Amino acid sequence: MKQYFKNIYSSLATILIGMGITIKHVLYKPVTIQYPEQKLQLPERERNRLFVNMDDCIGCDQCAKACPVSCIEIETIKAVPGDIVGKTGLTSQGKKKALFVPKFTIDLAKCCYCQLCVFPCPTECIYMTDVYEFSGFTRDELLYEFTDMTPEMAVGKRKKAEDFAIETAKKKEEAAKLAAAKKVAEPKAPEVAKPEIKKDTES
Repeated sequence: MKQYFKNIYSSLATILIGMGITIKHVLYKPVTIQYPEQKLQLPERERNRLFVNMDDCIGCDQCAKACPVSCIEIETIKAVPGDIVGKTGLTSQGKKKALFVPKFTIDLAKCCYCQLCVFPCPTECIYMTDVYEFSGFTRDELLYEFTDMTPEMAVGKRKKAEDFAIETAKKKEEAAKLAAAKKVAEPKAPEVAKPEIKKDTES
């Protein structure tokens, strides 16, 4: 009989303890937020999706060399004299741009968000943003292209650079031939005989 009442007491006590904990937490202010309408403030040094400002990119390839997972691919075309790279031919810092960038791709499926590509950039054109909500159904959707050149523009600039390189090589070859012909045509100065120096011999 004693054990019977003891079991009843234990059951009621357990229920009351559980209900006490529940009521205590009900009275607390909720800690959840209504995402995505509400968002938490990110820390200052957050590392999220990369962005490249192509107006300041000079195609130096330093970011791609620093990337430990090789997720950055860059192609460049040398600008010929008279060509203006970008809108003004200069970066926002006043640095001259000498290379067209027909391809600047970042594979964010491979990116490890280490931020090592940001620090070596001389024009600070690549940086981490506060965008962390991006996803895709295929890997191709995580391949971000930042160049502002169309494929047609790239073909035209590449052809122009090749033609300029061929023309420059021809000019160098012609200049070398003229220099060689001029050297052959120049009269040689007469050779002056050196006087013989007689040495006294001891008898």
